[in-house]
Parts: sequence; C-alpha cells; structure tokens
Amino acid sequence: MSRRLLIVEDDPGLQSQMRWCFSEDLEVSVAADRESALTALRRSEPDVITLDLGLPPDPGGAKEGFLLLEEILRLSPMTKIIVVTGREDKENAVKAIGMGASDFYQKPLDADILTFVVNRALRLAELERDNRELARQRNGTNIKGIVAASPQMLGICRTLEKVAPTDVTT
Repeated sequence: MSRRLLIVEDDPGLQSQMRWCFSEDLEVSVAADRESALTALRRSEPDVITLDLGLPPDPGGAKEGFLLLEEILRLSPMTKIIVVTGREDKENAVKAIGMGASDFYQKPLDADILTFVVNRALRLAELERDNRELARQRNGTNIKGIVAASPQMLGICRTLEKVAPTDVTT
C-alpha cells in the first residue's frame, strides 16, 4: 500500500526542499493555497498533511491555515495533520493541536526532524487503520475480553449478550 503525503506550503523554495526530504516510497503532492489543498485532499486522500498556517491571501497571519485545518478535519478526520509554524509562533501550534492537528513542526527546515515527525505520523495513521480493520473483523462478539471464532462459542456469547441485561435471580 502506498503512503501519501500532502505538503501545503506557499513558498516554492520550501515546497521543493520539503519534497526533497522524502524517499521514493512516499507519494508526495504539493499545494500552495487552501483551494488547491482541498482539491489535492480529495484527489490523493493523503495519510499525512504538513500544513503551513500562513497561506495566501494572508501569508503573514494564520487565518487561512486555521480555516483549512477545520475543513481537513471535517472532510478527512483520520488524516494526520502536522502544522508547520514559524519560530515565534508556538501559540498557534498549540491552538492547532487543540483543534485536532496531531503534531507541529517549527521552521526553519531541518530535513532529519521533518522526516522523523512525518514518519511518526505515517506510522500512527497506519496503526489506526490496522486497528479499525481488526475491529471490523472482530468475530461477532461484543463481550469485553472474549475472543470467539467457533460457531458454538459465538452462540454462547450471543446468548450471554441477550440475558446479561435482564434482572433475574436464580
């Protein structure tokens, strides 16, 4: 399964530097503003997004970045979002984490730290996907601590689930 990263950054130089950080086993797409980021989100369904909060038309502020963060969380809540902030911008990073971003990264660009943070987010996304898949495959019982695969054991578990809520003395 291919792993996908979307880099949302308005500075073309930083876009190429960030893209350069990642190996060939990662599908990397780039967006420079909110609209192109949403298009890329729908098209590539990335596992992880790095999101620079300072996007046009307000590259000096964080309004566009926060609007985009809210839209990504609404459209793709399982996507891991790493907020990229300037050195003096910790308050916005903390606010973004509070809104639902999974991590943050502070500029200036350090390839080793950025790849570490992105790989950690990719691994988390992978573990959560595996966990959801295992929960879907759970073999028919909702009784905590019981794993049942045989038809006989499943029958016993279903009986227990039916009688458990009743208030009967023996």
